[in-house]
Amino acid sequence: MANWWRKESHKGTPVVVKMENPNWSMVELQGPSDDDFIIAAESPPGRIREKGRGKNAKQLTWVLLLKAHKAAGCLTSIGSALVNIGAAVKRRVASGKTDADLDNDNDNADSGERENPTVKTRFYLFIKIFLWVSVGLLGFEVAAYYKGWHFRAPHLELNYFWAYPFGVKDVFDWIYSKWVVIRVDYFAPPLQFLANVCIVLFLIQTLDRLILCLGCFWIRFKKIKPVPNASAFDLESGETGYFPMVLVQIPMCNEKEVYQQSIAAVCNLDWPKDKLLIQVLDDSDDPITVLLIQEEVRKWQQLDANIVYRHRVIREGYKAGNLKSAMSCSYVKDYEFVAIFDADFQPASDFLKRTLPHFKDNEELGLVQARWSFVNKDENLLTRLQNINLAFHFEVEQQVNGVFLNFFGFNGTAGVWRIKALEEAGGWLERTTVEDMDIAVRAHLHGWKFIFLNDVECQCELPESYEAYRKQQHRWHSGPMQLFRLCLPDIVRSKIGIWKKFNLIFLFFLLRKLILPFYSFTLFCIILPMTMFVPEAVLPAWVVCYIPATMSFLNILPAPKFFPFIVPYLLFENTMSVTKFNAMVSGLFQLGSAYEWVVTKKSGRSSEGDLVSMVGKKELNTEKSASANNLEEIELIQKQDKNLSKKKHNRIYMKELALAFLLLTASARSLLSAQGIHFYFLMFQGISFLLVGLDLIGEQVV
Repeated sequence: MANWWRKESHKGTPVVVKMENPNWSMVELQGPSDDDFIIAAESPPGRIREKGRGKNAKQLTWVLLLKAHKAAGCLTSIGSALVNIGAAVKRRVASGKTDADLDNDNDNADSGERENPTVKTRFYLFIKIFLWVSVGLLGFEVAAYYKGWHFRAPHLELNYFWAYPFGVKDVFDWIYSKWVVIRVDYFAPPLQFLANVCIVLFLIQTLDRLILCLGCFWIRFKKIKPVPNASAFDLESGETGYFPMVLVQIPMCNEKEVYQQSIAAVCNLDWPKDKLLIQVLDDSDDPITVLLIQEEVRKWQQLDANIVYRHRVIREGYKAGNLKSAMSCSYVKDYEFVAIFDADFQPASDFLKRTLPHFKDNEELGLVQARWSFVNKDENLLTRLQNINLAFHFEVEQQVNGVFLNFFGFNGTAGVWRIKALEEAGGWLERTTVEDMDIAVRAHLHGWKFIFLNDVECQCELPESYEAYRKQQHRWHSGPMQLFRLCLPDIVRSKIGIWKKFNLIFLFFLLRKLILPFYSFTLFCIILPMTMFVPEAVLPAWVVCYIPATMSFLNILPAPKFFPFIVPYLLFENTMSVTKFNAMVSGLFQLGSAYEWVVTKKSGRSSEGDLVSMVGKKELNTEKSASANNLEEIELIQKQDKNLSKKKHNRIYMKELALAFLLLTASARSLLSAQGIHFYFLMFQGISFLLVGLDLIGEQVV
């Protein structure tokens, strides 16, 4: 019995196809015009009769040519990308610039900002030894494989040895048999124990991440958001009628790329002039930058902006010292609130009107934190991956903790503090590199509550180079461990409830700041490669593949636009674990690099509002203005420093490069044991380390 199929074309022309054999499969191919298409049959030979339009060999050829052209275009793009990568690698190797040269560069670091070379060398030495041992073991295992030693399962291999104790044919077989017995008896048990511990920590951290996501879902489902007191608004106009005295601080240091746009944005805040004072807190040691910022402040003063300039000659205490010095001014006592913006932040004109009403008649509220948004999130792969991380941080972590706990870590900028809360908490302290988290924890211990506004955004920049991002992450992960050591006694002795103490100690510090970088580096960069050479210790496939994929999926939910980057994100997060682990250990044990502070490099990108439109409100010339005397002084200094300026370079990062070869070596070993998932994970993770080690992921300079 024949089968009949009816199909409508794009313009409604019916086409009926009779199939003599029901096992045939049909493929529809679009033709050159809207109402033309072709029905092709495969499998057993037979006969197709098409009523309406007959099949056209020329149309089929045209379609196939189009597909071939598209495939060729893809191959050309891939080939071009590979050629560009090869050229970049060649330039990188030819330049000879490595991360060891960072300490000799004076772009933005002084002697107190450099990583302790002893600590850095020890960590790198450990990785190098691990790499060379792995290469030696790989050669040993390959030789054994070709001599007939095929590993399948631990019990099979042990049975082989004990069933044939005298079956040793030569010296190599005798040595290898002893090596297997040693790894079974001595290496496998502790390695398996450590792997199990990391798996448990991994599952706990995954559960924490899942609970946070469920909390975020609940907030969206119930449409929960902080609501300011109605008395803060004028009933007739609907606008805020609450105008307390506000101090705005812009701390900066050698940031000549962004000082103009941040000062302009803050000077355009919609707030009564007599209730607003702007402090530009300049720690710059570059004379050109100092003069430029002074001129910018003078320009806004001439336009009646209530703005003052403060410059510290000695940069003691870094940002915390800068803020502490500014708060010691006698006129600060006249102000009730302080808003803080880093040099690359550009608040909207209504920022204060959307944040300060939450303080009205809420005397327990100490901090209102706004969300960050990024002007350069699509600049390169590195900024896209950072955006995924920070979208989760604000959308999930900060929002959930703010709604359910009234506590979260202050982000250091784009926030408004009640000055009384700062004073009760002890003010700014220079004891760590995370002064923002420090003041937040101390304020929380004194009973102050925090609010996070997910719908109030402040534009800023993401680091575009791997060097800048690496330095930033080192500071962000070493500082919390410093702070944990210092704050633990205060947390234990504080009068807050048991649940809040548990949240601070276990969730806020241990789980999210210590355990996460520890297991991420240990499990995927140490234990997993070791299990390839000691296959009696096993990491299940769900640990290697499924749970990390689930975690990455949860992390990327707040930024669904970047879902195509889920695999690069997973690999890059594991790659960054080496930097985060190193920083965590440095902070926990107070090693030299824990006190490293480097100002994150900025590119000076403006938001969509743009500096031109902001300045246009004040009818300013968009060109930089400077007095004739200062202009001559700047030109003189530039000529003197011309020979001292250093060209920017992409660098080779040796720790990441060594780990790349280690993981690729382990992936080659996994082939001998036929461990498919482990092989692919190790191979792609090794390639990820290789790309990062060659500095191919961020801004390309040389």
